[in-house]
Amino acid sequence: MNSLTLDLSVVIPAYNEEGRLPKTLDSIFAYLQKKPYRTEIIVVDDGSSDRTAEIVSAYRQKYSDPKNPELRLVSNGGNRGKGFSVRHGMLEALGEIALFTDADLSTPIEEADKLLAPLRDREYDASIGSRAMDRSLIAVHQSAIREQAGIFFNRMVRWIMGIQFSDTQCGFKAFRRDRTRIIFEQQRVERFGFDPEILFLAKRHGLRVLEVPVRWSHDAATKVNVAEDGIRMFLELLLIRWNAVRGCYPPARNP
Repeated sequence: MNSLTLDLSVVIPAYNEEGRLPKTLDSIFAYLQKKPYRTEIIVVDDGSSDRTAEIVSAYRQKYSDPKNPELRLVSNGGNRGKGFSVRHGMLEALGEIALFTDADLSTPIEEADKLLAPLRDREYDASIGSRAMDRSLIAVHQSAIREQAGIFFNRMVRWIMGIQFSDTQCGFKAFRRDRTRIIFEQQRVERFGFDPEILFLAKRHGLRVLEVPVRWSHDAATKVNVAEDGIRMFLELLLIRWNAVRGCYPPARNP
């Protein structure tokens, strides 16, 4: 496929998602089929031990009409983490714009219109979904403990990273590939703490990022453990800062 003919890539990191993936793929195909531009869907299999890969193969047959978006499966060759999966998918993407979304579609795919418009107008290089900008858009809330943990983590992100977004962790973000590829080339965090890193890198490289309020619903089947993953994510913030000091994020030669 000629990359110049593609407008949008939708990247889905997936680890043991046989239960949620069919509904998600049906929703994304239905959304993309209404669009007048060329699109693709990339499912990144993060070493799943269930039928995730088989489901993607079956859906490739189901939507094999050339008029439909192309569905691709890329494999990490083992369990590497959500951050690695997103990085892999974004670097494999062929669309002018690449959007990544959680496999549970906690943010409905229709909300992509809000993120894509400012990128198509070239007003911004990236746009990120936010749950915190307008909490009235949250249909199903997390537990009080999870919400407070998220608020505290975002404060730590602001303090340590120096990036002033109200929600860095929403798994719904879109990027113009020509401007932002360097972010994913330099990304080093492979687990759930990768979001602050890519936003830190966006600021470091002088990219324009828009935060957009989106609809969102908590999924009780989330794989994020508040205590264990929360500690790891905090340590990853310190690691990102250390990587910056060590010169791991050199500026682009042709910004």
